Amino acid sequence: MYRYFIELSFLGTHYCGWQIQPNAETVQGVIDRSLSLLLGETIETTGCGRTDTGVHARYFVAHFDSKQFDLHTNRAFLKKWNLFLPPDIRIISVKMVNSAAHARFDATLRSYEYHINCQKDPFRLQTSYYFGRELNVQLMNDACRVLLKNDDFSSFCRTHTDVKTHICHLQRIEWVEQGESLIFYISADRFLRNMVRAIVGTLLNLGLGKINLEEFEEIVRKKDRCKAGQSAPAKGLFLTDVQYPYPDFK
Repeated sequence: MYRYFIELSFLGTHYCGWQIQPNAETVQGVIDRSLSLLLGETIETTGCGRTDTGVHARYFVAHFDSKQFDLHTNRAFLKKWNLFLPPDIRIISVKMVNSAAHARFDATLRSYEYHINCQKDPFRLQTSYYFGRELNVQLMNDACRVLLKNDDFSSFCRTHTDVKTHICHLQRIEWVEQGESLIFYISADRFLRNMVRAIVGTLLNLGLGKINLEEFEEIVRKKDRCKAGQSAPAKGLFLTDVQYPYPDFK
């Protein structure tokens, strides 16, 4: 068997996230069915993580095993596969890797963006959160610096989630104003379920003046999801990068 990494992107609007679920259309389900049909063998992919319903990915990585050894050099296969897939999923590349390489467990850094549209724009309805109220972005960035010094994100993890640890190590977290858009950037070695959207929702409360910086710090210290704000809508969230320690891979 040969192991391949695939780089892909997808618009998550019409999918119940990446991971296969019963009675629901998911990106993984579409990928597995199409690949199994094209290769004539049962293929089960493993993704670099799981995205929630409606979340997008500009860059996503998954791996699969196949009996065929030339898929990484077969341009016709890549073109055929993309034609076979719906228009909201694109396969960027297929690369052969070491048989022990793992798309999820070997990832060293993941990056997300959350897009807020400050002016109503019907063309960004499914890819940004329209938020027309004035925000104190400087204060929100002060809170980001608080989070950068923190490593326990229990307050921003979906409840009743089976995880061994709530420890995550942030590399970058900040808000950047770009024209009529406000973009939240966050990078870490790992993320908890719903973590980014919970952080964004809580920071929006701070920016609106519903809580102050001291109260935000207390939310972090309490390690209680019920103390934090409501999760921001999924449609504004994008996975944008995944890094690996392999010299011959991104």
